[in-house]
Parts: sequence; structure tokens; C-alpha cells
Amino acid sequence: MGWHQLLPLYPLTLCQAAALPFALLFRSLCTLDAFSTHARHLFLLAGGGMLAWAAMGCHAVLVFIPAVCAVVLILSLSAQDVHRWVFLFQMGWQSLCHLGLHYTEHYLQQPPPRRFCTALSALMLLTQRVTSLSLDICEGKVATAGPRSRSSWSGNLGEALTYLSYLLFFPALLGGPLCSFQTFQARVCNGSPAGPGHAARALAWPGLQLLSLEGLKVAVRVLLGASPGLAGCRQLECVLVVWATAGFFKLTYYSHWTLDAALLQAAGFEPVCEEQGPDADIWTLETAHRISVFTRAWNRSTARWLRRLVFQRSARWRRALTFAFSAWWHGLHPGQALGFLCWAVAVEADHLVHAYARKWASSGPPRLLCRVLGWVHTQLTTAYILLAVQAHCPTTLWQLCTSCGIVFPLAHCLVLLLFAKGKRKWD
Repeated sequence: MGWHQLLPLYPLTLCQAAALPFALLFRSLCTLDAFSTHARHLFLLAGGGMLAWAAMGCHAVLVFIPAVCAVVLILSLSAQDVHRWVFLFQMGWQSLCHLGLHYTEHYLQQPPPRRFCTALSALMLLTQRVTSLSLDICEGKVATAGPRSRSSWSGNLGEALTYLSYLLFFPALLGGPLCSFQTFQARVCNGSPAGPGHAARALAWPGLQLLSLEGLKVAVRVLLGASPGLAGCRQLECVLVVWATAGFFKLTYYSHWTLDAALLQAAGFEPVCEEQGPDADIWTLETAHRISVFTRAWNRSTARWLRRLVFQRSARWRRALTFAFSAWWHGLHPGQALGFLCWAVAVEADHLVHAYARKWASSGPPRLLCRVLGWVHTQLTTAYILLAVQAHCPTTLWQLCTSCGIVFPLAHCLVLLLFAKGKRKWD
């Protein structure tokens, strides 16, 4: 199968599970008065370093270097300049690392090292925290001392430790919803609102969810094993293959996001999930009858981060720029470029269609029919987009483009053309 991008999720799951006892230990130590704030920052930073080395090996330097450089830039620049330079450096570094992945895959014709893919995944999450912190500083939500002389830097190691521990703290190093710096600092300084016993009981529900999701993954894997695959399917059979394969990938993501949230909760950062909602909002995602609803619920904290970083800061073409940046952030593979292009077109068409449908399907059977058809179309379109984003192999991407599943994204393109033509006629 050409979709190997999800393979790093399996060792990531093992590393996240191994970090759970340390998260509970940190929560327990926070209840002790003798465990100072600096000691808590050091514990989180040391745990992040050890987890990074265990999961990434020598590739962990790809994460350590930009984290240290981001702290140096934050301590050196003024609040007005910090976001621009931190953003440019971080995205430049991440793009170079993705170019290394492209070079390994397409020029050396070798599968990339699994630990290198893990480092890339952690680097993408680091970009979220770095840019979120720089935006908070630029908007005045986080106060900094600003540029300082060399002689005064030695007395501000505490501030550097605070920033570095936020960027590399182990509960969010490999996954999890984005935690703002203000929330992070409040939890570290004030401790957890409940003890480890409460956390252990709260982890029972995520554990049950994980077992259920893993069981469903086994069932879907058996179903996929009996199917011919994209290379051997014909006509409508390809639609079922695309839907089932995307379902397996979604279950993998749901498992990963559930474990990530559980790790943050075990460490005492559960308000993050309460305020922003879980990344794995399975009910909303699987019952969505609009692509725009699915888009807002898919990886919810990342969607909010993209909205803040790009959408709200753009004067024109906000939706197109947001999806274009998301493709850049993911690595800008050909499949990702195609997938996010289809996604942007689908969301734009979704707003137009439902604005029109509300006029004649406000209630009764027409509304129910619209919801049913919308659900089917949303699930099949997002399945095609998900597989396109994950298709790093040119052969797999070509099979996907020539399958019957491409009808669903093309339908959105046709809708946009019809509405644009109708608008010119009306004008």
C-alpha cells in the first residue's frame, strides 16, 4: 500500500503509553509544596528530552535546535518583531526537513527512517506551540522583558527555562491538543485541581475508547485484506475501497488523539480539552452532513490554530490561504497539494450549496433528504481527500485520481463553476 505516512503513529502510540506513568508522577509531585515551580519546569523539560531521544534517536536534534533558536529569538527581539522572525525561521527549518523526506523518498527511492518521520511529526507540533507563543507575545497576552544586554542574560535563565519547557514538555511533545502558554503556565504554577487518583479514574474512559477503536481497526483491516484494493477494483467497487481505507486511517487517528488527550489529562492539563474540545470528536466527525462542519471538527486544536494564524490575519482569499498554508505545513507533497486543493474547493462549495438549500429545505422531508445526501457526500468526499493527502507514492496517487472516487471532489468543482456562471448572469 502506498500510504506509509501513518506508520510512525504505531511507535508514537507505544511511546505515549510509556509516558503515562511519568505524567501521573508529575501530577503527584505537583501536589507537594517542596516541588517548586522551577523543579516542575525542569521535570517537564527533562521528560521531553528523554522521550524525544527514545522516540527519535539522533533525529531528536531536528526538534531541539529550532526549540532553542526560538527561545533565543524570543529573548532577543521586541514583541512587535518576534512573531515574524520566529515564524519565518520555524517554517524554513521545517521545510528543509520535509525536503529531506522528499529527497529520501523520490530521489534515493528508499523508505524514510521511521524515527525521522517521528521527528517530523514532533517538529510540526513544535511549530504550533512556537507560533502560538509568538502570537501571544505579539498580541500582548504574554509579557516578556524584551531585548536585553549580554550582561543581564545570565539572570534570566528562569524565563528561558519556562519557554523551553513549554516548547518541549513531554505530555505534548509527540501529540495532543495545542496547549496555550497561559494554560501551561497556570497549570505548572498552580498545580493540578485534582490528585492522581482522580486522574487514574478519568483515564478509564479513554482506555475503553482505545480498546474499542483498536478492535474496529482489526475488523476494518480484515475487510481491506479481502478487498482487491485500488489497483484491482472496478467502478463503484473503488468507492467502497476508498471509504473503507479512509475509515482505517481515521480510526488510527482517533486512537492516537485519544491517547494524546489522556496523557495531557494524566499530567494535569485536562482543562485544555475542556476549553477547546477534544481533537477526536468522533460523533461530530462521523455524523457530519456538511464538509465545513467536518473541517472544523477534524483535529480541532489544529483547525483553531490555523484559523488564528492565517484565516483571521488575512485580508483577502482567507480560506484559500489557510488551506494553502496547511498544505505547506504538512510538507507539500503532490498528494497533499491535490488533497488540500480539493478540500478548499469542497468547503467553498459547501457554503454556497447550503446557503441555497436553506431556502427550500427548511423543514420536513426535503430537509431530511438534504441531510442524508449531505452525509453520504461528506463522508465519501472527505475519504477521498484523506487518501489523497496520505498518498506519497505517485502510483497510488494516479490510481486514486483515475478511480470513481474522484467524482465526489469534482462535483464540488462543478458546483463552484455553476454558481460563478449564475452570478455573472444575475449581475
